[in-house]
Amino acid sequence: MQIDWTPLRDELSKWHQKGLTLPLWWRDDDAETDGPALDRLISLSKEVGVPVHLAVIPRNATPQLAARLANESHIVPIVHGWAHRNHARGLGDRSEFTDARSPQANRDDAEAALRAMRRLIPERLLPVFVPPWNHIDPGAAHELARLGYKVLSTCDARHTAEPFEGLLQINTHLDPIAWRDGEGLHDTTYLVSNLVATLKRRRQGKDDNQEPFGLLTHHLAMQDDVWEFTAQFWSEILSAPHEIATIAPH
Repeated sequence: MQIDWTPLRDELSKWHQKGLTLPLWWRDDDAETDGPALDRLISLSKEVGVPVHLAVIPRNATPQLAARLANESHIVPIVHGWAHRNHARGLGDRSEFTDARSPQANRDDAEAALRAMRRLIPERLLPVFVPPWNHIDPGAAHELARLGYKVLSTCDARHTAEPFEGLLQINTHLDPIAWRDGEGLHDTTYLVSNLVATLKRRRQGKDDNQEPFGLLTHHLAMQDDVWEFTAQFWSEILSAPHEIATIAPH
């Protein structure tokens, strides 16, 4: 697959000139059990040398998944909602932790999710909460630190590092899947353009470059062209002065 990475290479040369370092991380959502797609994700993670923060759906997570991850140091389990069910009203953005539910229901599910994941993967789990569809009611988010979570991860550039007391926010910034157009690969010119615009804002100090830049993938939904884009992305972005972040609470 031919992708014109020239705009990215030009932008990264400016990072070199300014002596800037780009922090990077990788999040992959919707894990439930083991299988060929997870094997492919693990293999690519090892190939490019970047760990994957695997957002696991606690309600559906299997012992087989825990066994598969037991000796995979490149995979870092984190919490992906509770059951990945849409509780939002109407036809707007989908959300599991929404103000359409009672605060107690949101709190109970977030607490159950962390408890279930700590039971399933006790040694490896990080207390990072990833709300399904990257949406969460502020009231529900406010409760996360009290329940034992240390990090909230949604999407796009964060507005502040600690939106709620005791809760760090670290988002993702690039998703290569065209969810509303057959779930294949987005137009690559569009993806590279958005990537360059995001990095330019960081270089110019308009966005927070202390926040690791995150790639978001979904191994169960990825077609071959998305896998290929992901591999090429890491090959290109790692040419920048960078540091690989394992998202852990301070």
